[in-house]
Amino acid sequence: MKGIFITLEGGEGAGKTTQVPFIKAYFEKKSLEVLTLREPGGTPCCEQIRTVLKEKRDDDVLCDEAELLLMYASRAQLTKTVIKPALAAGKVVVCDRYDLSTLAYQGAGRGIKESTIKNVRQAAIGNFAPDLTLLFDLDVKLGMARAGKRGAMDRIESSGDAFFEKVRAGFLRFAKEDPEHIKVLDASLRPDEISAKIKSILDEFYV
Repeated sequence: MKGIFITLEGGEGAGKTTQVPFIKAYFEKKSLEVLTLREPGGTPCCEQIRTVLKEKRDDDVLCDEAELLLMYASRAQLTKTVIKPALAAGKVVVCDRYDLSTLAYQGAGRGIKESTIKNVRQAAIGNFAPDLTLLFDLDVKLGMARAGKRGAMDRIESSGDAFFEKVRAGFLRFAKEDPEHIKVLDASLRPDEISAKIKSILDEFYV
């Protein structure tokens, strides 16, 4: 059996991570093995890259292009060494963020041209893409308020509301362009309500 690759996307504080256990349990009830991952991260090497991307530094500010390349360095490593082997083994892979985040954050948010991102993506992962993406959409101010409750904000979380408004608009634009693979969820709902909507999507997707 071919594996299934599902990604969770959205802005800060949208509640993606909260739903990962629900999705894992959904497929385990169907006797499928589930691997959960996060991006950037997922391997020791990729976790080190995550630290570089997230850490605030006043003496060595990361430029947008370096941020983009580091994202894809991590993604290339995770995809080749973990995701593709798991899918080949018939597992369900659930990843908290993947390629759509780069189009929204580094593209719509930072202003890097889509053509540039696509060229880097081609070198890193080729045409590899998720089977299904769940996009958690949330008002930026509400999302940042939630994120602030988690503790001190990291380098990316500190990018400001104007940046995250662009990110949100980017996510929604890409979802509109590919409604077959990207399903939008109202992340302002209660967690149990979101879980119910995810179940409906998965019931339709996994038949």
